[in-house]
Amino acid sequence: MTTTTDPKVIVGRLSGSFGVRGEVRLKSFCADPEAIADYTPLTTDTGLTFAQVVLTGQIKGGFTARLDGVVTKEDADALTNVDLYALRSALPAPADDEYYYADLEGLTVLDTGGATLGRVVRVVDHGAGDLLDIAVPGQSETVLLPFTQALVPTVDLTTRRIIADPPEGLFPAP
Repeated sequence: MTTTTDPKVIVGRLSGSFGVRGEVRLKSFCADPEAIADYTPLTTDTGLTFAQVVLTGQIKGGFTARLDGVVTKEDADALTNVDLYALRSALPAPADDEYYYADLEGLTVLDTGGATLGRVVRVVDHGAGDLLDIAVPGQSETVLLPFTQALVPTVDLTTRRIIADPPEGLFPAP
């Protein structure tokens, strides 16, 4: 069972079948892509659990793999665009000044003067770098803040706070 003390971390994505014998296409988001098989059991948003992942080959952008319980092409095709998650406790500790997205979600964001800017809803990566998606109190739309050392000088997981120095005008005036 996932709790706030052991959140799920996205580690990969399935993209349907490979061949006709139940193999899947698997893209790993792990620093060591092949390590995804070491973080089992992997789960999906819909509650499927895979206790075993066997990488069977390498393809452009990922791997081919066998998952327990996936035996036909139709089973594999049903897993198109399905995210795979591991428990945070199964993953290696990140290096200094590195964070798992799940560690940042829910943290309170304060400006350098101590005023609350909002709460991290999620972390997104559009290829050019990570962005903190921040829910601002009293606002219906979120604010995207680039997750750089210059704009986010302090992340304190112990107090569950982030200190940010955003560009003027990015957040609504209080």
